[in-house]
Amino acid sequence: MTFFDLARRNVSRHWLRSILAVTGIVIGVIAIASMGILGNSIGLMFNDMVTDVGDTIVVSPAMGSGTTAFTERQVNDIARAAGSNRVIPFASTFDTVTVGETKSGAMIYAMPAGDIPFLLEKEAGTYPRDTGAGCMIGSKLAENGKETGLKLGARVKIGDETLRVTGVLKERGMGFDINPDYAIIVPYRWYSNHYDEDEYDQVIVKVRDVNDLDAVKEAIEEKMNRREDVVNVMDTKAILESVFAAADSITVFLMGIGAISLIVAGVSILNVMMMSVTERIKEIGVLRSIGTRRNEVMRMFIYEAMILGIAGAIIGGVLSFGTGYLMTAVLVGNPDYLFNPTSLLYIVFGMAFGIITSAASGLYPAWKAAHLNPIQALRHE
Repeated sequence: MTFFDLARRNVSRHWLRSILAVTGIVIGVIAIASMGILGNSIGLMFNDMVTDVGDTIVVSPAMGSGTTAFTERQVNDIARAAGSNRVIPFASTFDTVTVGETKSGAMIYAMPAGDIPFLLEKEAGTYPRDTGAGCMIGSKLAENGKETGLKLGARVKIGDETLRVTGVLKERGMGFDINPDYAIIVPYRWYSNHYDEDEYDQVIVKVRDVNDLDAVKEAIEEKMNRREDVVNVMDTKAILESVFAAADSITVFLMGIGAISLIVAGVSILNVMMMSVTERIKEIGVLRSIGTRRNEVMRMFIYEAMILGIAGAIIGGVLSFGTGYLMTAVLVGNPDYLFNPTSLLYIVFGMAFGIITSAASGLYPAWKAAHLNPIQALRHE
C-alpha cells in the first residue's frame, strides 16, 4: 500500500503532466469505443432494414438472354425443378393511385392471391381474393395514411378501376425479393386484366429446409439454363452473409482508427513515465539503499501508469456513452442502437484497451527504474 501511496503522490505532484497523459487516454478510449459503436450500429441498421430472407431463392431473367419476363410455362418449369418448395411468381409496376381527391405514386406488386399469405404477413384486415376487387397496403403506406388517404377500408383508384383496401401488411423491411412496406399488393388476376399482361417479372422460391437451398438452386439452373443462360438464380442467404460480413469489416476498420489514437496516448504515457524515472533517480537510489526490492520499485511505477490509465478509461468510458449516443442519432438515425448490449460492449472494450495500453506503456520505465544501480543513483545530480 505504501508504494501505491507513493505512486499517487507523484501523479498529483506533477498534476499538469498527469492531466495531459490522462487526456490522451480519454481521447483514445472515446475514439475506439465510439468507432466501435458506430460500426456496430451500422450492422444493426442493416439487420433491421434487411428482412430475414435466408430461405429464399429469387429467379429473374438473365441479362442478354432476350427474355425480360417469364411466361406461365417457364414458371411451371421452375416449379417442377423446385419440387415441393413454394414457388411464387410476381409482376410489378409503378403507378399513380388516387384516394378521394388525393393522388400519390406507389409500387404495385401482383401475385396469385393464394400465394400472398405464404410470402407476406398481415397486421390487420384480410388477404384479397382472386375473385374480388381488393388489395393490401404496406405498413409505411398505412402510416402515411393521413396524407395519402391509404388506410384499411379505403377505396383506391388505379387507372379507371377501383380497389378496396382489405388488409394492411406487417412491416417487413428491405428484402432482396420484394419491398412491400411502401407498396400495394394486388391479386395477379386483377393485375393481368388491368394492365393486359400475362407474364411475370420474377419468381420467388421459399425453400422449406435451408439445408436444401444449394440443391434447389442447382436444380433450377440445370432445368432452365440447359442450352443457354435464360435465368439468374440468386441465393439470398449468401447475399445476407456478404452484407453482414461487410458490416463487420466496417466495424473493425473504424475501431482500428480509434486504436491508433489510443496507441498514441500510450506513447504519451511512456514519455511521462520516462521523465518521472529521470527526475526521481536519486529517490529511487534512496529506496533501493534502504532495502526496497526491485519488484517493489517496479510496482510503484506500474501503479503510476495504472492510475493514469484507469482515470482516463473511466472518464473516456462516460464520455463515450454521450459521444456514441450523438453518433448513432446523427449518422445512423436511431440512438436506440447504443443501448443494444453489443454496442455497450465496445465501451467496456475501449476502457479495457486503455488500461492495458497504459500498463504496457509503464513496463519499460518501471523496469529501467528497478534496475538502476543504487550507488550511481544516489550520486545522481
